[in-house]
Amino acid sequence: MNSVNFKNILQWTSPVFHKGNLTFTTQYQSYRKFQDKCKNITSTQCDFSNLSKYGDHILRVRSEFADEYSDWVNISFCPVDDTIIGPPAVQVEALADSLHMQFLAPQIENEPETWTMKNIYSSWTYNVHYWKNGTDKKFQTTLQYDFGVLRNLEPWTTYCIQVQAFLLVRNKTGEWSEPVCEQTMEETTLSWVVAVVLIASVFVVFLMFLGCSVSLWYIYKKTKYTFSPGNSLPQHLKEFLGNPHHSKLLFFSFPLSDENEVFDKLSVISEDCESSKQNPGDSCSFGTPSGPGPPELISKGETHFQGGDPYGDSPLLSSASEGDQSDCLRKPQI
Repeated sequence: MNSVNFKNILQWTSPVFHKGNLTFTTQYQSYRKFQDKCKNITSTQCDFSNLSKYGDHILRVRSEFADEYSDWVNISFCPVDDTIIGPPAVQVEALADSLHMQFLAPQIENEPETWTMKNIYSSWTYNVHYWKNGTDKKFQTTLQYDFGVLRNLEPWTTYCIQVQAFLLVRNKTGEWSEPVCEQTMEETTLSWVVAVVLIASVFVVFLMFLGCSVSLWYIYKKTKYTFSPGNSLPQHLKEFLGNPHHSKLLFFSFPLSDENEVFDKLSVISEDCESSKQNPGDSCSFGTPSGPGPPELISKGETHFQGGDPYGDSPLLSSASEGDQSDCLRKPQI
């Protein structure tokens, strides 16, 4: 039986027979009864990979020619004990004075890719041999995980690595992997590489931040202008206010207010005399000028500015005669 990673191939040797070509039949025992696996084949091997991985199995084979056949040849086979563990896959990354190793246990035949030999056996470990390339002296270490680091190595030196699986409980070892050789580097080179990568990363992050900031500001300005357009002064006002001489004139054109000045609230009304019904031509309306002079504003009582008229001694307001006020019908003019 040739079995590696539970790929079980039963092989045999054809006997010398001069009458013609022989055929072969293989069987396996299931529930105390033998069942055919490969029947009337001319090949000298048969695949039994679908057998259960646990328990003992009885397999047998015989040769046949026409109605003649040989005796059965039996073999006992326990896959979990008899199968050979294949070599693991090895990946090595060289750094300054160390080698970083990654292991992958061999896959199982007729199983999903995620299933490996490590899922079948407990106490799975790795035996690691490493040496300087070109020398015969080898160093050995044992690792329990799928990764490991060889430290304190000489820089600018090529080291080779071989790995095999080891089952401590069963005291069983697997096949060695092919040697993988890598050269270590100087520590200064590693620092230089790290510095360059760090500076490049910071520069890329800064550019991304700057681009995001500009984009957000542009979106903000567009949104603000769309939903709340700003009010701007007309062009002639901008030109007027932009001239310093005009700005001074505009400032001094407003009169200075006096906190001691007191003003009365005035209402402008018009009155029609009762006699206007008899003489339509004669009417008396307060606030209507009788001559070319300016109109007089009428209040109920005579009111003056507390500080007097700045342009003369005559009062700004004059009162109407009491007789005229009693004879007139007041009508508010809006």
